[in-house]
Amino acid sequence: MSVIDQLGVALGLATLAGVNLYLTVLVAGLAIRFDWIGLSSSYEQLSVLGNDWVLGVAGVMFVIQFFADKVPWLDSLWDAVHTVIRPVGGVLIALAALGKMDPAVLTVGALLAGGASLATHGTKAGVRALLNLSPEPVSNSVASVTEDGLVLGGLGLIGLFPAVAFVVFLVIAVLCAAFAIWLWKKIFRRRKRRGEELATA
Repeated sequence: MSVIDQLGVALGLATLAGVNLYLTVLVAGLAIRFDWIGLSSSYEQLSVLGNDWVLGVAGVMFVIQFFADKVPWLDSLWDAVHTVIRPVGGVLIALAALGKMDPAVLTVGALLAGGASLATHGTKAGVRALLNLSPEPVSNSVASVTEDGLVLGGLGLIGLFPAVAFVVFLVIAVLCAAFAIWLWKKIFRRRKRRGEELATA
């Protein structure tokens, strides 16, 4: 198993954790628990995702999130709280995927994983913040289903082509970081403008 393959798995899981941490852990854990995928010795530490307690907590949290992200104000609150939780979760999963490697590689992997999780979380939260300003609830549901589909597709890519996943998720992380910065600037300008309009009304 090459280092690039392991970095691909680690970076991929971390990137997807920024979108939906609980679904990422749940599906990866189920795949491990029921032997849908065989873990090589390189990924031995990832077997923790198949633990009954980990699966149970991930499943319960995924169900809560599934309903929470359909309610605009609750969705925004949920994303705010997960600004810390998703990147930390992404780093922990990535370190488990990297296993016992050179400390320098682990450090680089942790930095990439944290940045990737934060970038995808920032993009998701920013898009949702804009959607939550919309008066109709349909867009939130569509966004939620789309996000879940992207996570499942991403997990498939990681399982089949980890080296390709490394390149794909590295590009996604960079693009998401740039997009998230632009998006949040736009959101803050819009809110500032709305506040000024209300103040002069």
